[in-house]
Amino acid sequence: MARAKKFREAIRQYKKALEEKNMEEARKLLSLVYKNLDKAVKTGVIKKNKASRLKSRLSKKSAKR
Repeated sequence: MARAKKFREAIRQYKKALEEKNMEEARKLLSLVYKNLDKAVKTGVIKKNKASRLKSRLSKKSAKR
């Protein structure tokens, strides 16, 4: 449960940084999001494909800006 909360919180922080147009912070947070998603997959919280899909969608958001 704690692992799920960590990766969701990391995603929230990343999206907030994008909204504030703070690209340096967003880049740092994206690596944190990736790390937390990978750990969630490793512990069985989410499936591998869902993590991959989330990574792709989140990286697209930063590429647009």
